[in-house]
Amino acid sequence: MRRAGFFIVAALLLMQTSVCYGENATDVEFLSYTLYDADGAMLTMHGGQIWPGDEYISGDDKWYRVVSVDDAARTATARYLGPAVADAPAMAAFASKQGQNDSGKKLIAMYSTHSDESYVPDDGTASKWKNAGIYDVGDSLKDALETLGIKTVYSKETFLPHDADAYTRSRRTAEELLKQGPDALLDIHRDAVPAEQYETEVNGEDISKVRLFVGRTNQNAAENKAFAQQIKAEADREYPGLIKDIFIGKGNYNQDLSPNSLLLEFGTHTIDKEKAQEATGYIAKVLDSVLFGPAAKAEGNRSARAGAAVKGIGWAVGIAVIAAVVYALASTGSLKGAWEKIGRRASEMTGGLVGRKGKD
Repeated sequence: MRRAGFFIVAALLLMQTSVCYGENATDVEFLSYTLYDADGAMLTMHGGQIWPGDEYISGDDKWYRVVSVDDAARTATARYLGPAVADAPAMAAFASKQGQNDSGKKLIAMYSTHSDESYVPDDGTASKWKNAGIYDVGDSLKDALETLGIKTVYSKETFLPHDADAYTRSRRTAEELLKQGPDALLDIHRDAVPAEQYETEVNGEDISKVRLFVGRTNQNAAENKAFAQQIKAEADREYPGLIKDIFIGKGNYNQDLSPNSLLLEFGTHTIDKEKAQEATGYIAKVLDSVLFGPAAKAEGNRSARAGAAVKGIGWAVGIAVIAAVVYALASTGSLKGAWEKIGRRASEMTGGLVGRKGKD
């Protein structure tokens, strides 16, 4: 009886965390959730389940954490935490790895875990088991990156069906791509919410916004988030309105494999695919700047200055210690006397916290 109960619960969880698509399904019920703030104002929608502890960084860089979820109503409430300030150590760790793949060349690797995702206005359906629309968007991003001189490998492996195990099936492909030593590993997706959530205008052009998605349940979560925040900051400077937001959700999404891994959602199932494709040109320029260009150099220089400062302090302390030992040895004439003199001096300078008082 206990075993039967376990399987029932497991089945219910699977139903909640996945969307089952039929081949070339035209009517798909998406388990989209709506996120509200504590005052009841809508923050965003997400084409998947939201969990307590998930985090959200809005387009205007406000940081929220989900505190409650109503699965029956498919709603969630988040508490405002303050401005979304990047974690300095994670930013430094991210910067230290920029542009340093094994080949010495610019390289980005991509794949699409949900390899059926499509765009209804152009593909006629939200889900295609062959020639899915998401690959057209991935190809557009690949072309845009290569135009900028960035070698791009885009795996066309499929991981059907679109269920809770899709990331388990795509993991092997992600591992194979990482063997090539890319500067970044990107999982290309689209969302499943109303089109107006993603429609925007950049440089007078009607395009789709892009959501950056980070898995919070992995050891690289801080650096993955730093990567996303770097992309958003650069995009906000150069192409305001391009980045919709950053969602930090439960799960690892294979991002535990690399600190420079990220999931990008180009539009939603009801938006024109062309708008999603147009967004790829802007994202390519942002990625080039963040990984290899001025943005990368600026962050790298900040990290280098911080490291140099720490190193300089270390050298200064070391020289001071050596000088103190030499002086104490010369004034006392013995190692024992020098050690006692240094101990007394350290005790005096630190109020007894360091060293010990010797006999006068």
